[in-house]
Amino acid sequence: MGGRLLGIARRERPRAPMEVIEHGRIIPGQGVVGDFRGALKSGRNKREISILARADWEAALRELGQHVSWEMRRANLYVDGIFLPRSPGSRIRLSGGALLEVTGECDPCNRMNEIAEGLRAVLTPDWRGGVLTRVIEGGPIMVGDSVEVEE
Repeated sequence: MGGRLLGIARRERPRAPMEVIEHGRIIPGQGVVGDFRGALKSGRNKREISILARADWEAALRELGQHVSWEMRRANLYVDGIFLPRSPGSRIRLSGGALLEVTGECDPCNRMNEIAEGLRAVLTPDWRGGVLTRVIEGGPIMVGDSVEVEE
């Protein structure tokens, strides 16, 4: 059973606010078009796109006892209805055709505590902060797209 893409966000430079968008494009070696992070190390980047699962985010916020909007996590994609794989090499397919390969855990940084005290700690267990991916195949993306983990 697949999930859904609930949100897309990007930022043009470090520490810039996230821009939430309804649709965009994913490109190999670049990530989400318009996001600075994906283009940093073209061709070698293991962090082209970060993905956050709604269930993990909400579990962390329940433990924190606060509400924080998902884009404050600074992830590119916000998904629901799937369990994000916790192993590098796993693949995630979006209905627009994009294929992403998990490269590792998206470790929460100190910036999370600037947003809400204790947020970093509640995101740390069990990859709650999300996964990092690189783009294998690009394509258009839109809020509402289906998202599946490929076996």
